[in-house]
Amino acid sequence: MRKVLQVSAILIFAVLYCSFNTSAGKPFEGVITYKITYPDSKFSESQLAMFPKVLTVSVKGSKSRTDLQMSGMTTVEISDYTDKTSVSLLNMMGQKYAIKQTTAEIESKNAAEGTTTVEQSNETKVVAGYTCKKVVVTVNDDGAKSTFEAWYTSELGSKQANFNNPLYKDIDGALLEFLMKNREVTMKFTATSVEKKSLPAKDFEIPSDYTLTTQDELKSKFGGGNE
Repeated sequence: MRKVLQVSAILIFAVLYCSFNTSAGKPFEGVITYKITYPDSKFSESQLAMFPKVLTVSVKGSKSRTDLQMSGMTTVEISDYTDKTSVSLLNMMGQKYAIKQTTAEIESKNAAEGTTTVEQSNETKVVAGYTCKKVVVTVNDDGAKSTFEAWYTSELGSKQANFNNPLYKDIDGALLEFLMKNREVTMKFTATSVEKKSLPAKDFEIPSDYTLTTQDELKSKFGGGNE
């Protein structure tokens, strides 16, 4: 169960930092769907069955909504690229909470993740119908280095889209394939479709049945103080 909870935590992290935007001159409104895989997984088949396999990102104007479901929990992240703020909506077996993040809080969290260097590659490949460029991001956190590979396109978004992304904040485009990992698990997100369609504005608002709280209050409530 401990490993399942660790996967849950990193998936929430992925939701918080998977963002898209409307790039200048190329408006996009619609839904991007990802396939989630677990390369080199050491989890059993029964454990993997509990993990989500799909992530969706909805985009409308200067806002995006990222939806992810796993056993017993639904996580939504709504980001506003103009205000540079976000709100997380957590539905844990019917208990619904909303956590707002200000620009200052997001910038502070980004800074705490360590320094990043971006190696731009000449490699390209097509992901979900879009030609993407490859980057390798190295994170140096007090001497501990980790690398993350990503493929991005500027056709769907720009650097502004990644304002709340400590790993990929310097990437000038929308991430269509990327890695997230910690000591326990590596997850790969690959966009499988990009659907252009009109979306209702209410999808990007906080529902009335969600209770506003903070991350610290939520950790305390569910005994998640220890990493």
